[in-house]
Parts: sequence; C-alpha cells; structure tokens
Amino acid sequence: MQQLVNIPRLVVGAPQGRSGKTTFTMALLSGLVKKNMVVQSFKKGPDFIDPSWHARITGRPCRNLDRFIMDEETIKQSLAKGIKGAEIGVVEGAMGLFDGVDLEGSGSTAEIAKIIGAPVVLVVNTTRMTRSVAAIVKGCIEFDSEVKVSGVILNKVARSRHENMLRNAIEHYCGIPVLGAIPKGKQFTIPDRHLGLIPAAENDELAAGIDAAGNEAGQYLDLDGLVEMARGAKTLHVNTGDQDSNILNLNMDSLTPGDSDNAGIRIGVCMDRAFSFYYPENLEALSAAGATLVPIDTINDNQLPPLDGLYIGGGFPEMFPRELENNIDLRKQIRTAVNDGLPVYAECGGLMYLGRSLKWQDENHADVCHSMVGALPFDVEMQRKPQGHGYIALKVEKENPYFPVGTCLKGHEFHHSRIINLDTSCLQTAWRVTRGHGIDGHGDGLVYKNVLASYTHLHALGTSGWAPALVEKAKEYRDARKKP
Repeated sequence: MQQLVNIPRLVVGAPQGRSGKTTFTMALLSGLVKKNMVVQSFKKGPDFIDPSWHARITGRPCRNLDRFIMDEETIKQSLAKGIKGAEIGVVEGAMGLFDGVDLEGSGSTAEIAKIIGAPVVLVVNTTRMTRSVAAIVKGCIEFDSEVKVSGVILNKVARSRHENMLRNAIEHYCGIPVLGAIPKGKQFTIPDRHLGLIPAAENDELAAGIDAAGNEAGQYLDLDGLVEMARGAKTLHVNTGDQDSNILNLNMDSLTPGDSDNAGIRIGVCMDRAFSFYYPENLEALSAAGATLVPIDTINDNQLPPLDGLYIGGGFPEMFPRELENNIDLRKQIRTAVNDGLPVYAECGGLMYLGRSLKWQDENHADVCHSMVGALPFDVEMQRKPQGHGYIALKVEKENPYFPVGTCLKGHEFHHSRIINLDTSCLQTAWRVTRGHGIDGHGDGLVYKNVLASYTHLHALGTSGWAPALVEKAKEYRDARKKP
C-alpha cells in the first residue's frame, strides 16, 4: 500500500552550527501557530530538548528524523504519520546543512531534505559580513543539485543599512528570496546548559520567551513567503504496508494498550523535571505492544504505584539531586522492586538514578554527594567535559532481559558523567561498543536481574524489538506474581 504526502513542508538548514536554526525554528513555529495554522514539527538527528520546545509551541509531539538510526523508508513513514492532520511541516536541521558522519555527508540535514522532498530555508549568521553572504548562499545552492535551497533567513543583522546590503547581494547573485531578517539582540534567546537549551518541562517562565518570539515573528519573518516556499515540497510516495497510520495522543492518561493479550500490563514511566527525555515513538511502541503507561514523578511521588515494569529515561538528575535524594520513600521502594525482579529499562539519566550516589565538585572545588536509588552497585561522578557524545553502535554479546545475543543496535549518547566504583563481581555489561563510548569505551548495558541500564538512548523506530521485549518481560513478571 502506498500513501501520497502532499502537505507543505520545509527544512531549516544553515551553513554551520550555531547559526540560529533552533531559535529561528521556534519563532517560525510560534508565528505559524499564531496564524491559526496546524503545525507539525520534526527534528533532524538525535535530540530531546529542542523537540520539547517544539511540542510546547505546536501542541503536537515533535518527531525525530535520523538517518543513522533509521532507514530511508522508515523516515518517510515517520514523516507521513507525524504530519497527518497538519497544514504544514517544519523540520529543524542540525549542524551545517551538508555535515554528516562521512565524506559523502551521510546523515546530514541535506540528506533528510532529499529523502522527504522538502525545500531548504538557509539561516545565515551575518555577523561581520556583507557581500560575502552571497558566496556562502550560492555555494550551498550549487553544492548538491538535488538539494533545493529556496530561501534565506538573515540572522544577527546589525542595522537597516546592513540588512539592505545583505538582501541586495543575495537577490542579485543567488536569485532566491530573503524571507526574514532577525536583528542582533535577545529577542529569540532561551537559556541553555551543557546539553543545549533547557528542556521545556523544567520552567514555565521560560515559555514567555517563546511567546514573545512568536509575537515578533511577523515583524522579522515573511511568514506568508515561508508558507509559499513550503508548498514547493515534492509529492512523497510512502510505502505504508499494513501499518496503522494513526498517531497516538501523547497525553499519558490517554495512551491505551494496543494488544489485548497484554492488556492490563502496567509500565511506569518516570516523567518529571529530572527525567523528560523520551521519544514519543518509544512511548507509543510500548502502548502498541499492550502496556498501560503510568506516569511517575520521582521528585514528588512518595509511593510507587503497582507496576509490572519500569522505564526511566534520560534527563537532568544532576540538576535536581537534592530533590531526588529527599524522596527517600520512593527511592527505597524502587530499590526493593528491583531486587524483587521488577523489569526495568533505564537510559542515561535513568542509569545515574539507579546507582548509589551522584557526585561532583562545586565551583569552589568542594566535593558534593547526594544519594540515589542504590539499586545498582556503582557511583556516578559528574565531569566538566562530555564523556560520551554522538552516535553509538553496539553488539549484544551477553545475556540480558531484552535483546538476543548477536543483535546489533544503533543509538546515541551525550553525557557529562562517568561511572566509578563499579562492582564487577555482580554487574557486567551486555553490549560491546563498536562506535562511541558507552560506560568505559568498551561496553554498555549493565545487567542486574531484570534491569538493563545504559548510557545509550535507543529509538523504537530503529530498534523495533525493544518495546515488545520489555512488555513481554513485564507480562512474565506479572504472571509469576499471580501464581500461588
């Protein structure tokens, strides 16, 4: 079965990283929403933070399109499912337009634009630049004839004279329109920290900056021109097979089991200020496999609800160590449940939370330590520099609760922490790292009873067996507890 996708869409690219793609994208999304348009956003590559802001603006879950983790057809299918019911799709790129994992630009923003048949609007940081902007834009236009660069956004423009010089150069030498000019200043600035922007779930006050950007978008951006540009996207032919093209509403209370054989299986999801890194497809995959998802607030909930499994995603536990430590009752109950065999899957921040303690040095170089769950025998130490950053490839080499030996996995990692004081007599890694860092540069995926904890973030569209395996293990756990 084939589906035709004709909904307008565009890709936001730039000649290099730090050009202003994210803040422009959020201003664009906000401006389109204020025009009463139904907008679906996407993010190229692995990211949780930018998509959290996208979703807050549009009211729809942001989807990630990642060529390293997904094949081309999966990317098309994800786009087709995500954009259903929207009037326009906006894909925020990453790094420079043609930057990929190899000389051919594999996994680049440009490759995503070609796969989904969408035109590119190029965001250019124009600091200390005039006529040279035309050379940069023209180079991007001509570098790959299959990539359709159709418009330019001028960022960090000094004054009106500067803007006029830039516009004239691009329109004269490049023959494409300038669709926006953002002046220097803080109109579109959102605070950030070591992994990028602060997640949307952490602070409601930060949303005011996004709202202001939407109000200013009409002043600085040609919204009508950008919509018209998006209408130049190609008709996309998508092989849907027999898959259901409906999108689940990611309100945790509304996710319902899709498999009657597993109905009633309750999987807790730690979702709060400390843990907010979840791909919507991962939650949907668990629901489709039959799980009822139960939200847990690790900071405020002092009682662990009845569960058959537990999913602890990534986030920033290092930003809320005192709050996590103070919830003594919940930490104790999770530790007891782990020792009783509760199936648990934990990623990055979840891995850190399951250890004994979280340590770092403050600005005065004084040692600081806060107790965590203590279910796994290791401590976690925060570092000032990333310990693992980028894509990761793994091979399953040892028995574990969720993946057959021999399975190859692809994901990503980004962590400033490292594991110390690991008790290898009762805890070993199940995965061998073939690309990336993982826990120690060699392995990842710590196994203890029915726990699998790693620094690797997996995506359900690239690791299709993960969700059914977790639900099946949860079913086994539930059934075993029912036996007299």
